[in-house]
This record gives sequence, structure tokens and C-alpha cells, in this order.
Amino acid sequence: MKSVLAFFVIMTVAVLGQTADPQQMVQGINFIPTTFYSPEENAAVLRLYENLRVADVSDGMDMVGLPNTGLVDASIQACWKDEENLAHVIRGIALTVRYVPTQKKDRPEPDEDFGAWEGHFYNHYSSEPWAAIIQPGHIIVIDDDEFGDVGTIGSNNIMGWASRGAVGVVTDAGARDTDEVAIEKVPLYLRKKSRGIRPGRNELESVNRPVSIGGVLVCPGDVVVADGDGVIAVPRSVAEEVARFARKILENDKAGRRNLYKKLGLPMDKTVE
Repeated sequence: MKSVLAFFVIMTVAVLGQTADPQQMVQGINFIPTTFYSPEENAAVLRLYENLRVADVSDGMDMVGLPNTGLVDASIQACWKDEENLAHVIRGIALTVRYVPTQKKDRPEPDEDFGAWEGHFYNHYSSEPWAAIIQPGHIIVIDDDEFGDVGTIGSNNIMGWASRGAVGVVTDAGARDTDEVAIEKVPLYLRKKSRGIRPGRNELESVNRPVSIGGVLVCPGDVVVADGDGVIAVPRSVAEEVARFARKILENDKAGRRNLYKKLGLPMDKTVE
């Protein structure tokens, strides 16, 4: 019976084009590989995305045959906006993190100190070891509990991530301290405002593995662009091609708007220069 089951599992996976040892699957296995890129490779691809807008990139995705791919759910929007300097706009390389609802106890024992329990939970279950691998140009993409009231992101830790080189954060869940985040001017894109601490609510599941954000697959190393229109993620395999198309779209748009600015007597601004 066991041999028949093993054969069925192998054949089922083989039909999907992915073979694996059944014992590996029993112990846990990932089928989407993670590709790592050097800082130099990341910097080179990001230069191609300078000044590109979400709209340009979306059109570029259409032109490479990926319509609707990468467009994150429209409910995920900027926590704050800088209408004058557009400081909320970000372009970066995805560093992916996944937090999940916890099955651990959601409160200390009756005779246990709350602070000790809270600290233990942070350090052992809902920690941030991934902060050590942040590189300049990273966008922290956090797949989290979208239904829970969990403030995984706050005004303190988001500044810490920025100090290590992160250009912004995108999450399909929530953040707290959003008034302070707006004052700090660290770009943040989120689904909702949340308030609760992590202990008893969520825990870290994986780092630099594929995640799902607002209905979109985001892999480590993908290019992420976010502005007032929302968020888009570009698969790294087509990032250069998409950027070339998007650049042409942006330049044509700027030329057309410059003519209209002149016609209407409007002063030129950074969006048409």
C-alpha cells in the first residue's frame, strides 16, 4: 500500500513538472526556487527604473505579455503622501518576509511577568533576524496576517530598517504608529491601520522566500515600484525588458505633457523635466 501511495505522489508531482522525493515532501519542501543577486546586479537594474511610475511599469508588463501580472490589490496604498516632492514614491528590490497567525499561547501564565513573556515571544517567535541582511535599495515586502489587528510595522522598527538602507516597506496587512511614520517620512504601503503588538498574534514563518502580497506573487529580487497609484512587482526575469518599454512610455508622456504645460502657461515641474 505504501509503495502504491509513493508512486502516486511521485506521478502526481511529475505531471505538474516538479519531481521530489516523497520523504522530502513529508518533511517540508519549497517548489519555487530563490535566486540571489549581488548588490551590483541590484543597483544596475534599479538604475533602469529611475523615475518610472507604476503606470509606466504596468504598461511595460503588458508589452512583454504579462497583462495584469504584478499589479498589487488596489486597497494597498501609501500610508502618507508627499504631494510636493513625491517622497512617498519608491523603487527597489524585494526582500521578502512572511509572518503568520500564531498557534502559541496568546498571554502569559497567571504568575508570569508580562514583560518577560512579551520579550521571549519577540525574541523567539516574532523576531526580525532578516534585518541583518537588508542592503541599500531593498524594499521590505511583508506578507502578514491581513485579518488580524497586528502592528508588525511601527515607527521604531521601520526607522531601523531605513537606517540599514531599506527605501520603503510594502505589506498586505497593517502597521501602527502611522502618524509618526508619516512624520518620519519612511515610505510605507499598507492595507490598513493596525494596533496590536506581535506577541500572541503572529510569528515569523520565512525570509527571502516567495510571498503573496495583495494577490501577487513576489519573489526575492523582484523589482517593486510604488507611488500614488499603488504597487506593482516585476518578476526579475523580465525586469530589464519591462524597464526599456516603460522608459519609452514615460518619455512620450512627458513630451506630450510639456507641450500642454506650455499651451496652458503652467510652470514646468519635476514630473515633466
